[in-house]
Amino acid sequence: MPEISPMDPNSYSRPDQVVVKELHLDWQVDFTRQVVAGFVLLTVECVQEGHDLILDTRDLVIKKSGKKTWKIKVNYETSPTCSALQWLSPEQTAGKRHPYVFSQCQAIHCRSLVPCQDTPAVKVKYTAEVRAPQGLTVLMSALREGQQEGEAHTTFKFSQPVPIPAYLLAVAVGDLESREVGPRSLVWSEKEFVDQAAHEFAETEVMLKAAEEVCGPYVWGQYDLLILPPSFPYGGMENPCLTFVTPTLLAGDRSLADVVIHEISHSWTGNLVTNSQWEHFWLNEGFTMFVERKIISRLSGEEARHFSAIGGWKDLADCIRTRGETDPLTQLVPDLNGIDPDDAFSTVPYEKGHTLLWHLETLLGGPAQFEPFLKAYLDKFKYSSLKSGQFVEFLQEYFKGQAEVLQQVDWQAWWTTPGMPIVTPKFNDALAIPCTALARRWVEWDPITTKNPFTKEDLQALSPIQVRAFLALLLEEAPLTSEKVCHMEEAYGMSSRLNSEIRFRWLRLCLRAKWDECVDAALQFITEQGRMKFVRPIYRDLYAWEEMRPRAVATFEKNRSAMMHVAAYVVAKDLHLRE
Repeated sequence: MPEISPMDPNSYSRPDQVVVKELHLDWQVDFTRQVVAGFVLLTVECVQEGHDLILDTRDLVIKKSGKKTWKIKVNYETSPTCSALQWLSPEQTAGKRHPYVFSQCQAIHCRSLVPCQDTPAVKVKYTAEVRAPQGLTVLMSALREGQQEGEAHTTFKFSQPVPIPAYLLAVAVGDLESREVGPRSLVWSEKEFVDQAAHEFAETEVMLKAAEEVCGPYVWGQYDLLILPPSFPYGGMENPCLTFVTPTLLAGDRSLADVVIHEISHSWTGNLVTNSQWEHFWLNEGFTMFVERKIISRLSGEEARHFSAIGGWKDLADCIRTRGETDPLTQLVPDLNGIDPDDAFSTVPYEKGHTLLWHLETLLGGPAQFEPFLKAYLDKFKYSSLKSGQFVEFLQEYFKGQAEVLQQVDWQAWWTTPGMPIVTPKFNDALAIPCTALARRWVEWDPITTKNPFTKEDLQALSPIQVRAFLALLLEEAPLTSEKVCHMEEAYGMSSRLNSEIRFRWLRLCLRAKWDECVDAALQFITEQGRMKFVRPIYRDLYAWEEMRPRAVATFEKNRSAMMHVAAYVVAKDLHLRE
């Protein structure tokens, strides 16, 4: 077995010796055997003479390989246990008519789908021809180039002319329909949800234009959204030309659209400019949170940007409490030698990275000075991958007239200090004040000495995001009593709310109060969808409630086969079912 690459501790490939420049995929999707079979044709470039091409693989059946004048053809097929693919039977889909399969290659799962240099340091263009049973639609993270009907299969053709890292390779096959939601955007889903999704994401073009104002031209041509089945483990995945999103965003009132703003932002921060190693993941996610909130400011005002940042700070604090303040994986730039990036995944690179950029903007003169730098940074590193040191070098060069100001920044402390950020930003809390006031009323209310003072009118002046913040504030306090959460349900009808972010925090509040009546609803919530942001904390809360621990473990064991690999992997760890 080759040694781990000195360029990337999570890859065996050596692109410093021989690098892959382009891929052509020729695939047959076999639902009966639950495999993808065919070949990949790799166009390679020799960087240093006398070296072999090393590719990352996982559970692939390699049948044949051969060299074709700097092109390497590998015939292979995936394993039914391919960690990048989620295979669903017809019964697991909304329509219950046809099977479904979708991918999730981030962080290092692309190697289980195709032999490749599975490191974000390498970016490739790709084309593809994918055959699937008639009646099904194939989508990829690429531009659609037409389709051709065969006797039993339809062949779909794709082209991605912009170089991308392996983790952004994506495919989905299912009984799909689309609706136009903008001049460069379609929304795709099973027909049972497509009209609801079109309503929910009708403002996509407005978001894209605001993002272009912040970041510069959108280079990918098409921006489509695919609403996946509930087992998709993330809120969204920024696959180029085709963002994958969870159906938990379908709130009916567009109140969860900030997730789409986040994925749109990735079109620049992550997809166009990419971290070269997963240790520098904050370059993807911290920048994306920063850009997301810039877009929110343009669409909803600067107070909304600050309010979103306050919520992110609280999420970060919750994450640090859960992981522990000294956990080395809470460093902004953690050491991932011998560590699977899935084990390191958390809110830290998102919100700690955002905090660093917020701090730098404040130091360097505010948005008027920092936003031009942001555009210059994206233009400087477009189509490439970088490490944190390269970002610092460019920042110092761009702001060389403010060298004394930048000397205040202790970069090593930012990179390697675990726990909360070394600087606490000052946020405008105008939108948070009513949330805080209501939370304090609930904390301080004594139901023994005082009659219940709460009514449904308490929430009428609050937006869904503020209701979410109100519940998050209560989660920072000592657990409420079961009597209080019972009164809250009577006053506010929290259990009937469709907004998944509100439902999630409400269920956590009830579990912490050890309110028996919420347990069935919590177990239903973590089985009807697989979004890790929701599933993991609720499983942890159930595990912490000792009497409910057996029910949590039994529920997981019953449903783990329906979960995508990464979600089952981390929940098993949360439930102490693996080391």
